[in-house]
Amino acid sequence: QVQLLESGGGVVQAGESLRLACTVSGRTFSRDAMGWFRQAPGKEREFVGTITRPGSTFYANSVKGRFTISRDNDKKTVYLQMSSLNPEDTAVYFCAAKATILTAPVYTGVDDFSAWGQGTQVTVSS
Repeated sequence: QVQLLESGGGVVQAGESLRLACTVSGRTFSRDAMGWFRQAPGKEREFVGTITRPGSTFYANSVKGRFTISRDNDKKTVYLQMSSLNPEDTAVYFCAAKATILTAPVYTGVDDFSAWGQGTQVTVSS
């Protein structure tokens, strides 16, 4: 059974940092590109960033320079380190997985990813 389990969400003040983790089971994590998405109330789910199988990262402009994605294939876990958080970052954050080849392009669309976690709430107060 494929499972993606996010953790690390919470309530922080503007300017603070938070690290999310997503642990994957039931699939070959090392063959997955991993993505982070978020969805604020009343808005569509949006791309935050992604990490490819070789470890290359790509970010949405809104988080570039503040957020960092990393992965630990031994732990089957992908991380989202968020710093300089602001109230506009408040959302439910989701991780997602897509099986890819090593030379695959960067995937940023919601429909590109086939497996999803249940999400974790991040609230940034001003």
